[in-house]
Amino acid sequence: METALPKTPWKRQVLFLAVLLLVWEVGCEAIRYSLPEETESGYLLANLAKDLGLRVGELATRGARMHFKGNKQLLQLDVKTGDLLVYEKLDREVLCGGTDPCILHFQLLLENPVHIFQTDLQLTDINDHSPEFPDREMLLRIPESAQPGTVFPLKAAQDFDIGRNTIQNYTISPNANFHVVTRHRGGERRYPELVLDKALDREEQPELRLTLTALDGGDPPRSGTTTVHIEVLDINDNTPQFAQSLYEVQVPEDSPLNSLVVTVSARDSDAGSYGRVVYSVFQGNEGSQPLAIDQTTGEIHLREALDFEENRLYNIEIAATDGGGLSGRCMIVVEVVDVNDNAPELTMSTLRSSIPESSPEMVVAVFSVFDPDSGDNGRMVCSIQSDLPFLLKPTFKNFYTLVTEGPLDRESRDEYIITITVSDMGTPRLKTEHNITVQVSDVNDNAPAFSQTSYTLLVPENNSPGLHIGTVSATDTDSGTNAQITYSLLPPQEGDQDPQLALASLLSIHADSGQLFALRALDYEALRAFEFRVGAADRGSPALSSQALVRVLVLDANDHAPFVLYPPHNASTPCTELLPRAAEPGYLLTKVVAVDGDSGRNAWLSFQLLQASEPGLFSVWAHNGEVRTARLLSERDAPRHRLLVLVQDNGEPPLSASVTLHVLLVDGFSQPYLPVAEGARDPAPPDALTVYLVIALASVSSLFLFSLLALVAVRLCRRSGASSLAGCSLPEGHFPGHLVDVSGAGTLSHSYQYEVCLTGGSETSEFKFLKPIIPNFLVQNSGREVKDNFNCRNGIAFS
Repeated sequence: METALPKTPWKRQVLFLAVLLLVWEVGCEAIRYSLPEETESGYLLANLAKDLGLRVGELATRGARMHFKGNKQLLQLDVKTGDLLVYEKLDREVLCGGTDPCILHFQLLLENPVHIFQTDLQLTDINDHSPEFPDREMLLRIPESAQPGTVFPLKAAQDFDIGRNTIQNYTISPNANFHVVTRHRGGERRYPELVLDKALDREEQPELRLTLTALDGGDPPRSGTTTVHIEVLDINDNTPQFAQSLYEVQVPEDSPLNSLVVTVSARDSDAGSYGRVVYSVFQGNEGSQPLAIDQTTGEIHLREALDFEENRLYNIEIAATDGGGLSGRCMIVVEVVDVNDNAPELTMSTLRSSIPESSPEMVVAVFSVFDPDSGDNGRMVCSIQSDLPFLLKPTFKNFYTLVTEGPLDRESRDEYIITITVSDMGTPRLKTEHNITVQVSDVNDNAPAFSQTSYTLLVPENNSPGLHIGTVSATDTDSGTNAQITYSLLPPQEGDQDPQLALASLLSIHADSGQLFALRALDYEALRAFEFRVGAADRGSPALSSQALVRVLVLDANDHAPFVLYPPHNASTPCTELLPRAAEPGYLLTKVVAVDGDSGRNAWLSFQLLQASEPGLFSVWAHNGEVRTARLLSERDAPRHRLLVLVQDNGEPPLSASVTLHVLLVDGFSQPYLPVAEGARDPAPPDALTVYLVIALASVSSLFLFSLLALVAVRLCRRSGASSLAGCSLPEGHFPGHLVDVSGAGTLSHSYQYEVCLTGGSETSEFKFLKPIIPNFLVQNSGREVKDNFNCRNGIAFS
């Protein structure tokens, strides 16, 4: 069951098509050519390009093609020269039958741009057919009582030619009883009638045989003959008479076989055999006869299927003959009524299977539709799916162009299956569907897109050259070469990074995969982080590109052992720490200061006392390196001690350094001492920082001692009048504190002051140690520069 189309779009399309055809017919005039039929193939008919006002070669460049009804090629077009040639012999009678004039319509279609020209070819008739009678012999039964002047109709001959080339005259062989008269019954067809000139005498001549000749008007004329057999009968004075001289009936073309078309009836007043009537078809249409008559009842039945598109009208002459040979005639006109039995036909003339996505309105296909039915059964409506970006535009006489509504997007949809539906207006409606597939070809209209706008890559320092450190990835929604991506390192933009940083010496990128490789080992202490831009370009024309920011962070590795700043291990004269014998447990002897060039956990330092000449007397704080007494001193303790302190970081694996401390037990700070001898040291390369520190410490120590001596001298001068001192007084003011600055996660030093007093008699005076005063300490951190103030003079260290 066919689905009814919506009424409103249907009416609009019909109205638009009618207006377009009207405008076309007013503004266009078809070119008409004339050609005799049976012209040999290859005959030059005309130069079509010249007649249409087109340049030579324009037909080829614009994709010209001929379109004939039914796609049967009748003419051939040379697109290079514009010549129109006969493709094969054309038979007017086959192509047009009895239609006069015989005009064949064809169209010239130009594809780029689309234009359609209507052209007509008129085939003129030549005398290539001779007249032919339907029967080789015609039988006439004429009663001997027939009077001179009686007319006897004869069957007409057939000639497929037209005009002057068809039958013009009939003649009969010479005889004494009859002559032939040529009559017109309608149109150009001529019929012979036999006229009795002299009464017949059955007893004298019971039968006659005459030759009937049909002549056409060709040059030279052609003829056809048949034999007229005449039997002379006894007297029969009544001729059968039909109830109607003309029967007009309408028969639908889909009527079943053997269905009753019409019944004719004739009566004869004679009695006996002269009154019995027999029906027969006397004359019918040229060609096959689809009707048959019952000789007895006069019923006419359908013996062959009717086709409105082949023959729309049948004229049949029926004869009623009695037993005496007399006959009467009537005419039956059968009009074939069209039914909607033919679905519309679609002929595709031009089809583009692929169109570029960014093109504006473009012709995809040119096609024509045809329905051989008539009236509403032959009127057609053409449509496609409403949700597609395509339009159907009617052009000329059932020609349509399928165009794009605008630029397409292949990334949204790369293929369209378009169903062209052609429906007629008959009842029931018949339709034809034709599917075409249109591929949308890619255009490079999408730039590559990175999966991330920025990438952060982590690289351990001291990596091996050629290490794969990460991958950048971009995608392109285009296809083919337009989607093939090439990666590259972009030169730094102004202000992006240090211009002295040679990116090409650090990294390389794989052009196809986007993999990044380190070209050399990276040093965290020299370069902790850097960033650059990566470009991704496709291989389209023109190429499109995008970029992303890549930030590389170098991860620290534990590749630096701790470095001991104090006590200096490469000093020429070892520094000895003084420890008063009256020191309390927990007394701060000194502090080991160390730094580590690494960072983070790798720079967290811990201190450990590995070896001591007097176990249990000293302890080292693990986190800050302070060396303190663990118990009270006794007289039995040796005056000199040697301590080995281990400094270790928190890396994996941990790295360490060691330092040796020399301790001298004294009763007071004025007691002289000798430097503790040290064993042979391994030669170490000079360290510029250590040299600078030693120079600074020596300068500060000298200044401190000078200041201390000056202060003591001033005090002594002020108290010169006193005979003795019963006690000790503290010097005014405070000692300047010593500052140790360690960057990163190094250890911090404290500044310490000591209370001292001078005691003296008449002969001697002594500088004695009283007790330490531990003030607040100050730590400053400024990069990796470390300033330490240490005083060491004549083997006496002050901390």
